[in-house]
Amino acid sequence: MPKIIPTIAAAAMGAAMMAAPAHAAGVKVGTLTCEVEGGWGLVLGSQKDLSCEFKSATTNQVSHYTGDITKLGVDVGYTNAGVLVWAVIAPSADMQPDALEGKYAGATAGVTAVVGGNLNVMVGGLDKSFTLQPLSVEGNTGISLTAAVGAMELNYEKP
Repeated sequence: MPKIIPTIAAAAMGAAMMAAPAHAAGVKVGTLTCEVEGGWGLVLGSQKDLSCEFKSATTNQVSHYTGDITKLGVDVGYTNAGVLVWAVIAPSADMQPDALEGKYAGATAGVTAVVGGNLNVMVGGLDKSFTLQPLSVEGNTGISLTAAVGAMELNYEKP
């Protein structure tokens, strides 16, 4: 029975990778790093707070965001706080500091057995023009299994 869970998680991660937007049209404008609070997956989903920092690849400017990430689907178990790291693809390199503010949607899949992670693909922001990819890896500790649709909302923090 224990071998079934990693197999299911591997299949879910593969499905999330295939669901990644293939177009990735645009320019890599920087990296978004988010600290995710720990907590319980409640069988049909979870919601956790985020604290994020965007580092521009072109101007070295740093912008801060807060928000939350919600998973709807199979999300069972407990994980400690983790970190998400995203490559940010935008239509052009010309961005305002608050440009990533908005709602995102995508897929998430993963398994944690003491140490593990989730793969996440998100599209959204202003006019759904930002892609957060290639797949981010959420490093965390605990015991959990996730195969879900993800939603994320980012709110710009003025300096």
